[in-house]
Amino acid sequence: MEKESYDMKSMTLDEIKTIITEMGEKSFRAKQLYEWMHIKLARNYDEMTNLPKSLREKLTKNYPYTSLREVMVQTSKIDGTKKYLFALADGNYIESVWMQYHHGNSVCISSQVGCRMGCRFCASTLDGLERNLTPSEMLDQIYAIVRSTKERVSNIVVMGTGEPLDNYDNLLRFIQMVSDENGLHISQRNITVSTCGIVENMRRLADEKLQITLALSLHGSTQEKRQELMPIANKYAIDEVIDACRYYFAQTGRRITFEYSLVGGINDTEADAENLCKLVSGLNCHVNLIPVNPIKERDYVVSEHRNVLCFQNKLEKKHINVTVRREMGRDIDGACGQLRRRFGDLN
Repeated sequence: MEKESYDMKSMTLDEIKTIITEMGEKSFRAKQLYEWMHIKLARNYDEMTNLPKSLREKLTKNYPYTSLREVMVQTSKIDGTKKYLFALADGNYIESVWMQYHHGNSVCISSQVGCRMGCRFCASTLDGLERNLTPSEMLDQIYAIVRSTKERVSNIVVMGTGEPLDNYDNLLRFIQMVSDENGLHISQRNITVSTCGIVENMRRLADEKLQITLALSLHGSTQEKRQELMPIANKYAIDEVIDACRYYFAQTGRRITFEYSLVGGINDTEADAENLCKLVSGLNCHVNLIPVNPIKERDYVVSEHRNVLCFQNKLEKKHINVTVRREMGRDIDGACGQLRRRFGDLN
């Protein structure tokens, strides 16, 4: 990062110490500032009451402070899932989702404003990519939700709007900061990052040897089926993507998750299930079957329930770990990009 592009909440503790001492302040002020941002979740410098007023004024003048503005919250009547629409400082909007599970609360965050990957069944990509999110804008989705719900977050899923590995450097800094012992200190084992398959960055991420879970959006059991649903398959062959998954497991020892959206009549046949079994054979993995969330701009339909069960059964018979994702928030624009897009249509 260039210094002029820094915002304070995207900086590491060491970087803040450097700035604070350059300002002529005592170095312990850096730790206080970091705690206000990442533990006490202050919304601005003025809330940092144990910092001298003169320091707060200098920080306000010289270092922008990221704090998302809550625009809308939808709460599911079915399962209590909350979907948030946040406004960014530049007038853009992003979505985040808070989900309650028996094992703890999860937050699904966005990594970009919009997306350029073009997956056919996804609302996030319909208007293309606006820009990448900064580390602080990713962090503050979690912080704003913690403030709103007054509940602890134990799991983070980077699977909202955007392709995380298309925003690689900011994503990496976000992971390091959210798992930092001086901040929320969320275990990397409780962080999942989704990708549609940017092979070179999957391999870069593997070489970082982090302990996060990598989830590949697969959605097709053959190269042809994947190309039909995901334009990125025109750049990366399915075998190349699976090889990158094997490399990730070899480098990290972390089981791969395959996300597979079942689209009625497109990729939910017995032949698709058989091809998927062959594709992931011998790989330490978990397959997450997702009944597709229809969007009005496309004519894809959800798979019939019997087809979902048949698909699951085929995989189980081949001893592949598989679950059908529990549908969360379907009554509140639950799929990525739906709320942001609907809000844009109204304004």
